[in-house]
Amino acid sequence: MTSAPQEVWTPQSYLNFERESAEKHEYLDGDIYLMAGASANHNLIVGNLYASLHAQLRQRPCVVYPSDMRLKIRETDLYTYPDISVVCDAPRFEDAQRDTLLNPTVIIEVLSPSTESYDRGKKFQHYRTLDSLQEYILVAQDSPRIERYLRQPDGQWLFADATQMDGRLELPSISCTLLLSDVYEKVTFERDPK
Repeated sequence: MTSAPQEVWTPQSYLNFERESAEKHEYLDGDIYLMAGASANHNLIVGNLYASLHAQLRQRPCVVYPSDMRLKIRETDLYTYPDISVVCDAPRFEDAQRDTLLNPTVIIEVLSPSTESYDRGKKFQHYRTLDSLQEYILVAQDSPRIERYLRQPDGQWLFADATQMDGRLELPSISCTLLLSDVYEKVTFERDPK
């Protein structure tokens, strides 16, 4: 991600700019950053995740949003675009535009070489400040691997993962299951997964 030129960005000037932009940008600490495009595998995985969760949640009060739904983390003033957001309470938005979500229950990020350390580190630090967030899911695109961080009552995060194509990972906060065979359907790995 590269910063867009302007002397000082405020959250409102960012939103005004972003709502007119053909590209997506993150906002943090007065700077905005152009978000890179996604690979074929990344897009397939996000589509498969969306389809699986949407099908499982159709008859329930949860809503699944793809990556065009912007998220604001109030505690740190980060605006970003998770690959998938799921909300099981009534969705809350920053303003009447209803394009900036405030209360996700689950956030899913598909890892890429350029964002993996950020998604695992600083971005997860931002996400953990969301009181509504119950699960954070990281999905590899170079091998079959899904990692889940589940918030515990004491505020700690419990780790679990699935790493085989016949594996599955439960998402207790929304009573859903991710089957790796569904998530990775039609995905071609560049190297042989082990």
